[in-house]
Amino acid sequence: MAELLLDSSIRIWVVLPIVLITFCVGIIRHYVTQLLQSDKKVDLEQVSDSQVLLRSRILRENGKYIPKQSFNMRKQYFNDAETGFFKKVKRKVTPKNPMTDTSMLTDMMKGNLTNVLPMIVIGGWINWAFSGFVITKVPFPLTLRFKPMLQRGIELLSLDASWVSSASWYFLNVFGLRSMYSLILGQDNAADQSRIMQDQMTGAAMAMPPDPNKAFKSEWEALEIVEHKWALENLFCARGVSFRGELVLHD
Repeated sequence: MAELLLDSSIRIWVVLPIVLITFCVGIIRHYVTQLLQSDKKVDLEQVSDSQVLLRSRILRENGKYIPKQSFNMRKQYFNDAETGFFKKVKRKVTPKNPMTDTSMLTDMMKGNLTNVLPMIVIGGWINWAFSGFVITKVPFPLTLRFKPMLQRGIELLSLDASWVSSASWYFLNVFGLRSMYSLILGQDNAADQSRIMQDQMTGAAMAMPPDPNKAFKSEWEALEIVEHKWALENLFCARGVSFRGELVLHD
């Protein structure tokens, strides 16, 4: 097949408008999401438990940098058979039903309103307004398996798979403007469609908090089997310093 030559007007009236429309929709989505975003209620007890688990995990990973006596004191605070935090603290678990939680349903509806609906409406309008346009070509050869992804709306079997249709160009911009959004709006923005889709996929798992009692038991077992070995003992011995509850300098 002979090489295609595209009219330069396609760049001005098709390529750039799709990029501009997609970018502006992302900016508007970001500010609308911030406007509709409701303050999430923070459970003080859950935050406290997560911080305790984090402290215990840090002790397990970095406890080798403190003397054994200091390590055992901290370990006893968590794992003592009678007064240890992981032994005496028992939390009452009341799992929330996402089907009856009105706040969760409201957030889900807002997410669909600001994310899914604009993508469907703008994508359908672009597919209608710029239907059948071949607008650009990727600078490397591709196999025929890429034709359904890069040539939406164009049913030409003889067309090389490297050419990109207008509808596919829109979807490439939806997921390809992440760096521009991060540069203008910052890293934590609501304009990045790919990040929003990842949050929606992981939202169901994050909505149900784990049982803190099981987490305490697992952390207690992990901390209990840790064998402390002071990593800085040789350094202090080389400097003539011994540690027995306090630093003692030798002449």
